[in-house]
Amino acid sequence: MAAPQPSFWRTLVAVAWSFFGVRKRSGWDEDMARITPMHLVVAGLLAVVVLVLALIALVNWVVA
Repeated sequence: MAAPQPSFWRTLVAVAWSFFGVRKRSGWDEDMARITPMHLVVAGLLAVVVLVLALIALVNWVVA
């Protein structure tokens, strides 16, 4: 059986689950087998940027 191909989309989903803090152990094990460290770093930075921009937008909306 061939090794599973890394997928950036799968990495984004894994990072999103980690932001919520809920994930089954079996799902985590499967993610760690499929995602690459570079994808993980890029997805994490992207998620942080999106989170910060969303918080800035929320604060501007509340203050306005």
